[in-house]
Amino acid sequence: MNPISLPQKKIKTSLLIGALSCLFLMPKIEAQAQNVGASPEYIKALTADWQGERFADGRPKVSDSILERLKKISIEEAWGVLRNKGYQNQYEGEWQIMLPDEAMTGRVVTAQYMPLRPDLEKQVKDQGVEKEGRSPKGGTNSWPIDILSNGDVYVADGYGKIVDGTLIGDNLGNAIYAKSQRGVIFNGSVRDQEGLSEIEGFNAWMKGQDPSYIQQMMLTSINSPIRVGRATVLPGDVVLAKKYGVIFIPAYLVEELVLTSEVTGLRDEFGHQRLREGKYLAGQIDSQWTEEIKKDFLDWLNNYPGKLPMTKEELDNYLKERNY
Repeated sequence: MNPISLPQKKIKTSLLIGALSCLFLMPKIEAQAQNVGASPEYIKALTADWQGERFADGRPKVSDSILERLKKISIEEAWGVLRNKGYQNQYEGEWQIMLPDEAMTGRVVTAQYMPLRPDLEKQVKDQGVEKEGRSPKGGTNSWPIDILSNGDVYVADGYGKIVDGTLIGDNLGNAIYAKSQRGVIFNGSVRDQEGLSEIEGFNAWMKGQDPSYIQQMMLTSINSPIRVGRATVLPGDVVLAKKYGVIFIPAYLVEELVLTSEVTGLRDEFGHQRLREGKYLAGQIDSQWTEEIKKDFLDWLNNYPGKLPMTKEELDNYLKERNY
């Protein structure tokens, strides 16, 4: 027999007994249930490219001034910038809109709904009320509304359900507007549209409306990634909603998108004016500009008759890095 075999065997046996003893002596560890609301750490991980200020819940705090400037950007311009950045699944169309001539921008709060499953619904309610301190009264469809703040837009995936899929009525609509000064974007429906229409300033993009109450569906998560039709939406995205559709913009790209789109708008305005004047041919404006046209454009900008949408410094820095 190898002289060291017996001691080695004794050592291994001792280690095994020690490990088993620890298992028996360890206190019982409760399984941690999945949160209904995403943690700030999770939201920060989802939006890691954002380098600016954040809300306490982890969402990027895009400035109010950028949200206001975004309202004037066309859906096509925003879509084009995102597509060039590799984001090809951020648009959804075919909406019913309460105030179609009013644009809405804001910071996204997401909610996911699914067809009702009793055991999962019980877990969601227990977790939300007992572990996260959410309201035990009323339906869970009020929970996303409770966390809204000024400038937020409530975006929900109600999986397109219309009858019995009404996520809000006029009572919840009033609560939403009081907290956010915005409205909603629902891949689902609403009820009491007549009452909702009386909330001054409230707007809604939805797939339908119905007088029925919400039933046989349940909230499953708040501020997690959701799908809204063709688009993938993250909490903290910035939304641009117009009568021509809805675009969901990653927060870290929104400032660049706004400035790029504003310059594109100025280029188009300049080009249209010069075409009407007959100064250039259409082919000259639609292709890469000559040095003569570039100089003409810069002179036109320096004598712009109205107020530029961006600061002169922003414009100058942008033009330095672009070959237009």
